[in-house]
Amino acid sequence: MTDLINPSILITGATGSVGLELAKQLAAKEIPFSALVRSLDKAEALKHLKGVKLIVGDFNDQQSILNALKGIENVFLLSNSSDEAEHLQCNFVDAAVKSGVKHIVKLSQFAAELNSPVRFLRYHAVVEEKIKSTGLQYSFLRPNLFMQGLLGFADAIKYQQQFFATAGDAKISLVDVRDIAAIAVERLITRNKESEIFNITGPEAISHNKIAEVLSKVLQKQINYVNVADQEMLSALLHFGFPEWQAEGLIEDYAHYARGEAAIVTDTVKDVTGKLPRKFSEFVEDYKSYFE
Repeated sequence: MTDLINPSILITGATGSVGLELAKQLAAKEIPFSALVRSLDKAEALKHLKGVKLIVGDFNDQQSILNALKGIENVFLLSNSSDEAEHLQCNFVDAAVKSGVKHIVKLSQFAAELNSPVRFLRYHAVVEEKIKSTGLQYSFLRPNLFMQGLLGFADAIKYQQQFFATAGDAKISLVDVRDIAAIAVERLITRNKESEIFNITGPEAISHNKIAEVLSKVLQKQINYVNVADQEMLSALLHFGFPEWQAEGLIEDYAHYARGEAAIVTDTVKDVTGKLPRKFSEFVEDYKSYFE
């Protein structure tokens, strides 16, 4: 590992699952950082972390972004996957260039590609190309499906002993958000960085039926995976309040998984952090209380 420094770091998306975990890990290492939030009222989980400076701003407000970037050298770039994400992130990159940022660590997605049939993968690829064109140093973190995504089905698992998806029998190398954040930490605090793309996976590729099997074993009750049709899943997502653009994108995402395009296993977590990535069974043990 190269020499460590105490850089000026800004985290965007700091109240989300990856951003919050990144903030916690930086605080645990006593590394000071700024966190961009849209409202202090929604930043309770951040307020008491050691070394954090909360800055109120909005990706829609260019001046607030420029203010947040004063004195910043290293940025963790993350925003909600909305129909505006591509535009907003590209505008953020323009502001980063103006402000003298040296390095952008962007949370992208596994298989990001300009010609992908998945809208999420297309927009991430556009932002990656935008960052490349600036000449800034970059680290593109491309994680596979988050293990923590299963928390969205916690109530169904707890009360109905089942969860739903459209992945069929395809295997997916799910990755723990804590391992993604650990890679982000290393890229933000390490000197002499080369621009690089990181495909981030867990240690094994497993099917949703295997996920159900592991849940059943750890929770000591039968949990079933129910494979549903795309339209059924889309209707459920819309019912639960997902915006149409995002809901349709999730269906495209899972079609990508169902085609077996997310089964590759990499050594990225170990290569960057020196630690083995967490297995899905470890995730379930650690988050057991959510499903009981």
